[in-house]
Amino acid sequence: MPITLKDVREAQARIAPYIRRTDIAQMALPLGGEIYIKMENLQYTGAFKVRGAFNCMLQLTEEQRNAGVLAASAGNHAQGVARAANALSIACTIVMPMTAPLSKITATEQYGAKVVLSGNNYDDACAYALRLVEETGATFIHPFNDERVIAGQGTLGLEILEDVKDVGQILVPVGGGGLAAGVALAVKAVDPTVSVIGVEPKSAACMRCSIDAGRIVTLASSVTIADGIAVKTPGDITYPLCRDLLDDVITVDDDDIARAILHLLEKCKIVSEGAGAAGVAALLTGKARPLPDGRPTVALLSGGNIDVTMVARIIDKGLIRTGRKTLIRTTLSDKPGQLVKLLSIIATTGANIVAVQHDRMAADMNVTESAVEIELETRDRRHVFEIMSTLEDEGYRLT
Repeated sequence: MPITLKDVREAQARIAPYIRRTDIAQMALPLGGEIYIKMENLQYTGAFKVRGAFNCMLQLTEEQRNAGVLAASAGNHAQGVARAANALSIACTIVMPMTAPLSKITATEQYGAKVVLSGNNYDDACAYALRLVEETGATFIHPFNDERVIAGQGTLGLEILEDVKDVGQILVPVGGGGLAAGVALAVKAVDPTVSVIGVEPKSAACMRCSIDAGRIVTLASSVTIADGIAVKTPGDITYPLCRDLLDDVITVDDDDIARAILHLLEKCKIVSEGAGAAGVAALLTGKARPLPDGRPTVALLSGGNIDVTMVARIIDKGLIRTGRKTLIRTTLSDKPGQLVKLLSIIATTGANIVAVQHDRMAADMNVTESAVEIELETRDRRHVFEIMSTLEDEGYRLT
């Protein structure tokens, strides 16, 4: 039987004791409009996946529970299944790609699941998990291509409709399509005038490519910082639902996603993973815009499970891009006092000197010269150009 609004409403009642009804916060963006964020980063396990996992596993037979469950995931589905299995006392094995963030592997193990690492991406891990299902007789909990999972994810759409009056547009991250299909199905059944737009990473746009081709397409690769939606092939259940129900599927670059993560962190005090920031990235780039009729837009922030090392890289890159962190390289005469003179000039510009690397042995340096690299904290790009101009006026050659 095709999934219906009734299935989503039943899922909402079924999983209510096990999940958190997450907040919706208003967000200020340069383009204006009434913008909200549905913060599933505050969900148990830090992502929406726990909804579909509980809805699926609460419907297993006693025999299936006794045989245990298996899942494949890059991280968030793993934690959702592991938490649900722990709460329902079901044995659980998760196959994760070897490239999965350490934080997600550790979190999954902490819920009591056995973690097996296999392959370089979700599709590789899934293939191995299906082999284990054949060997063990466990029930496979698919991350997106399952009606029960889709119905569980669709509860997010019902919550948005209930919590945001007269919502006009919902932006949903798309990987395999379970979240987008569930939300679109629920929302369109209640109010067909609401636009539901999928957002994918350009380097992992399996749903966009499939819709354009008129059939399910498998990508050659799906490398993106949005690891939660790095899927090469949409599901045969989710594809037709997304094709028929989504108003559009747009794509954003990894740089756009990184900028959105930084914007959410700095301006909104919200931690988001790459997949979660996709909708905000679409708004910041102007690929999605507030509706002209003034009805609110909701960006569904699907999760916040981001590795701290990735956060550090994104912050550094964002600071450099906006001119708040700068590296200046130049050469000095290898004489006493030259470095002090250079640093004194920089100090007059109002920049903060963070680090200095002085190299007298650089291979490309004349024996009478030394190389200097200086890391600066600066105000903006205009400030950087002012510093460069000052140094060049003083006779320094910047490289």
